[in-house]
Amino acid sequence: MGIFENFNQFLETRLEEFLRQNPNLQLQIILEQLEEQEKDSFKITQQLKIEKESLEKEILSLAEEIKLWHGRIDKAQAVKRFDLMQAAQEREAALLRQGNQVWGKMEGTKQRLIKSQELLAQIKEKKKEVQVKYSTTKTEPPKSSNSVNKGWQNFSNYKTHNSSSDPLEAEFKNLEIDDELDYLKRSGK
Repeated sequence: MGIFENFNQFLETRLEEFLRQNPNLQLQIILEQLEEQEKDSFKITQQLKIEKESLEKEILSLAEEIKLWHGRIDKAQAVKRFDLMQAAQEREAALLRQGNQVWGKMEGTKQRLIKSQELLAQIKEKKKEVQVKYSTTKTEPPKSSNSVNKGWQNFSNYKTHNSSSDPLEAEFKNLEIDDELDYLKRSGK
């Protein structure tokens, strides 16, 4: 286990060094995470809106039923049917309790919706900030074709295929190692 832990620590250290040397990649990773959080937050916000609307409809339906039973209480009292009046009062009371419970759920949903919307706004703001940073740290490729030509000209000067003495080969090997480390880090260690 010690070897794997040491190797894992080595990989994490190399990845951190690589990201420090390439801040645009680190910003790109953060940007991707923020985009994922934005999608999740948006989805939750939409679900909470639907839940709130459903609870509002349920409250309106209960209010109509309470109104109906209140009218029945008055009718039963008018005809002196106190047995029906008492049963209607009990039904009205049960509907009022149910309405209070649904109202409480709706208020809780409203509060969660407000917090979700605030979080979504914060994520969007942070995403804008990171996008600005990312666009300013992004390295642009050389615009002149002379640098490309120089690379090919320098390549023709190498007479040996010995990779240990070829600086370009060494750079690509480092790049491949860094890519592999990045892949291992993203895949969950």
